[in-house]
Amino acid sequence: MALRMWASSTANALKISSSASRLHLSPPFSISRCFSSVLDGLKYTSSHEWVKHEGSVATIGISDHAQDHLGEVVFVELPEPGGSVTKGNGFGAVESVKATSDVNSPISGEIVEVNDKLTGKPGLINSSPYEDGWMIKIKPSDPSELESLLGAKEYTKFCEEEDAAH
Repeated sequence: MALRMWASSTANALKISSSASRLHLSPPFSISRCFSSVLDGLKYTSSHEWVKHEGSVATIGISDHAQDHLGEVVFVELPEPGGSVTKGNGFGAVESVKATSDVNSPISGEIVEVNDKLTGKPGLINSSPYEDGWMIKIKPSDPSELESLLGAKEYTKFCEEEDAAH
C-alpha cells in the first residue's frame, strides 16, 4: 500500500498519469524485487524465461526481470505453430533498444499457439510480461522437466545474486 501511495504521489508531482493496467504495481501473489515482479505459481530458468503449466498446455515468456534489463522491446521473433521446442534450446528472439536476445524454452513440447499480438505490439513484453506479453503455448512432451526449474523464491534469490555480481 505504501508503495502505491508513493508511486501515486510521485506520478502526481511529475504530472504523469498512470494507466489502469499499471496501477497494480505489486499484485498480492508476487514477490517484488525493486520494481520487477516474480510471480508465485510460475517456474523460471536461469536465462530468465518463465513457464506456467495449466492442464495440458504450458505458456512461456520472458520474466519481468529480463524485460527490465532489456529495455524497450521493439521486435519479437516467434516460431510457427505446429513446430516443436526442446528444453534449453532457442525458439525465438527479442530485440530491444539495447540488445537482441535469444529466448530459450524452459521445457520440451509441441507449439500449439504463438502470441501474434507481439508482432504489432512488441512492447506488451515490457508492459505485461506475465499476461499479455506471453510468447508461445506448448503441449509439454515431458512435464517432469518442470521439476528442474526454479520456483519464485529461488528465482528471486538468483536474480538478486546475479545483479549483485554485476
